[in-house]
Amino acid sequence: MRSAGKISTVSVLGAGVPAWCGWTAPALAQAPQPWQLGFQEAATPVMERIDGFHDLLLVIITVIMLLVTALLVYVVVRFNEKANPVPSKTTHHTVLEVMWTVVPIMILVVIAIPSFRLLYYMDKTTTPGMTLKVVGSQWYWSYVYPDHGRIAFDSLIIPDDQLKPGQLRLLEVDNRVVVPVDTDIRVLLTSNSVLHSWAVPAFGVKIDTVPGRMSETWMRVTKPGVYYGQCSELCGINHGFMPIAVEAVSKAEFAKWVARAKVKFKAQRAPDRPSPELAFADGAVPGR
Repeated sequence: MRSAGKISTVSVLGAGVPAWCGWTAPALAQAPQPWQLGFQEAATPVMERIDGFHDLLLVIITVIMLLVTALLVYVVVRFNEKANPVPSKTTHHTVLEVMWTVVPIMILVVIAIPSFRLLYYMDKTTTPGMTLKVVGSQWYWSYVYPDHGRIAFDSLIIPDDQLKPGQLRLLEVDNRVVVPVDTDIRVLLTSNSVLHSWAVPAFGVKIDTVPGRMSETWMRVTKPGVYYGQCSELCGINHGFMPIAVEAVSKAEFAKWVARAKVKFKAQRAPDRPSPELAFADGAVPGR
């Protein structure tokens, strides 16, 4: 996604209303655009590498497509009945058979090496600056900040009839995830219901949340802004209503948000709703 306009930056972090007002078109890698082609603009090192790997694959498949097209045209012209009334009865050609075996192997090796490097790079960070825990429920997300006083809150979609001007339908939530920029964030994910998938395209993150198991990934957001995603695993009747909204802010603004969030979410937590921290009980999550 490329920037198509400007956006006003009126921040009201933690207030449960949009932090970016006056929306005309996303200025960063925020949300999909009508008739968009290609990925959203990368906002993390992982997504930047995914972009690069995608470009490599695009070149490879384009060359293959052109080569196959050229061969088909050659065969149609050179070996049609009119141009070749007496067809050859050759059944084997050693050079051709070696080539169509070796060349695909070489192509796969060229693809496999950067692919494995990317998979290992995406796996986890060795020096996390903080941890974010994500719990999938039917049908909303819950978040825990274990390094910041165990802040915990639920994040639910804002219904169409409650949307305010500038909020994105099916993507805006009542409580956004707030993270600091330029920080390695370890993300631990699980589910307390069925399979879900926490996916934010601009981050290059798409991880399944599995009941009874913990998944791990990481992200380092390099640009302040609001980034949207959705559950990407069919999880039931309200699967299409589990949006994700992540707001990346400066480290100073994040510290202010933490101070407010400790008070806000402690007071707002519904007594009949279990804490999302329970999904990580019984040693399911190491450390932190």
